[in-house]
Amino acid sequence: MTNSTIARPLVSLALPESRGARIATQIFLAVAGSMLLAVSARMKVVLGPVDMSLQTLVVFLIAIAYGRKLAVATLLLYLAQGAMGLPVFQSTPEKGIGLAYMLGSTGGYLAGFVVMAAIVGWAADRGWDRSPVKLFGAVLTAEVVMMAMGFAWLATLIGVEKSWQFGVVPFIVPDLIKVALASTLAPAIWALLPKHR
Repeated sequence: MTNSTIARPLVSLALPESRGARIATQIFLAVAGSMLLAVSARMKVVLGPVDMSLQTLVVFLIAIAYGRKLAVATLLLYLAQGAMGLPVFQSTPEKGIGLAYMLGSTGGYLAGFVVMAAIVGWAADRGWDRSPVKLFGAVLTAEVVMMAMGFAWLATLIGVEKSWQFGVVPFIVPDLIKVALASTLAPAIWALLPKHR
């Protein structure tokens, strides 16, 4: 078994061989992924006083399935849709649209999604999505980086103390749950595909 056989994200199993069809499929996947991100921004699971959005989990899963390049392209397409004024973000259009919304309180988290996709996608490209332990490390690292970016941006708007209290603390447990879910789903799928391991 060669390293090149191992180091492929899940989506590579569905990509056609011909270059034109491959590019068309990747464009379709990027558009589909951006639509899924928009839908997930509106989906919540109630966990006590704080609702858990499913969007972070979807970013993880897209990055794991797509690999770094396609995942980052998908996240950039999603942000471009939002920048153009499409209501793809969690609180749009109620709290504004376009760049005005993106430069608001969630701006750092939105930028962090791209970095998060790059980190997790990089890990998937190297076959870490076959191992729950390796994948957990990559996903947790990506989560910490995203939260740090969100916290830093929010702190410039409302101060460090409030940013920590409202922008980090309520999401620690819900996001750890999403990290754990993402880290176990992909290895479980690969386990069902032994001939591709």
